[in-house]
Amino acid sequence: MSFFSTTEIRVPGSVISYRIEFATGISSRISPFRGTRGINAGATPPLHHDDDPACPFCRSRIFSSTRGFSDGTWIESGESVTFPNLYPFADRHTVTVITEAHMVESFSPRQLSDALIGSATSLLDHPGYPSIHWNFLPSAGASLLHPHLQGMADTRPVCLCADYLLASAQTASGDYWECVREEEEDGPRHLFGDEIFWYANPVPIGECEIRGILPIKTLGDIFTLTDTLGRDIRRIIDIYRSFGLYAFNMGIFFQKNGHFASDGMRAFCTMIARINPNPQSISDSAFMERICREPVVMTLPEDIRTMAGL
Repeated sequence: MSFFSTTEIRVPGSVISYRIEFATGISSRISPFRGTRGINAGATPPLHHDDDPACPFCRSRIFSSTRGFSDGTWIESGESVTFPNLYPFADRHTVTVITEAHMVESFSPRQLSDALIGSATSLLDHPGYPSIHWNFLPSAGASLLHPHLQGMADTRPVCLCADYLLASAQTASGDYWECVREEEEDGPRHLFGDEIFWYANPVPIGECEIRGILPIKTLGDIFTLTDTLGRDIRRIIDIYRSFGLYAFNMGIFFQKNGHFASDGMRAFCTMIARINPNPQSISDSAFMERICREPVVMTLPEDIRTMAGL
């Protein structure tokens, strides 16, 4: 039995798909015709750039332009450096600079794994709900070009995580993602992965949304999984680039720190593509996304697998 509903309406030249996820009430509308406008064409991938004299995250300036933790240290893991966010909007808010270089042509799984370790380490001792995020490129909300993760932990979960914690609490098994995996496995939206199950979310919260169901529940268990997660995130970035999409957002959500790890919702990761940086400052978020809280996306989730050649 499907866990979402679809209503299709025909408009001149296209079909619009309205979708609602039963467990959370999350809704979106998919309009493939909207993607023919060409507003995201002509972009080129970011090129390698060792240093930018104006960037506080470049290695020659990072330890003088940022502050360490209360003990005066920074968390260093491989190339990555983690420190408190100078402009926080969470009780615990940290930044993890991923690469020594100001910009790389592509990320290695090792770079991503090390950065995940650094970010997770910075959140472990907070008693709240941790999550790890990434805004890549200014059109995805990155205030600085130098690639960096943001770690957050608060006494209450962010809205998306809260939706699935509640959905899990109302599911017989206690884990909503178990039902989703059973529904999606070997179906038209299942993309790849066994240890981490990756699929195109049928009720997307953003363009080409890809979700991963992790085999863990709490942040403390991520350290055995960072190599796999780093490799898989790199693969999704490559999929987006094959579509001509370079900017993206990512979030990884966990149960509350200290939660009994055998109970409840598994951790999950979600990634959405964003419009490429452009001189017109066109955004892919407008009143529908930010006011109505109902995203309009252009790619059918059922098409992502074929588009990616999987």
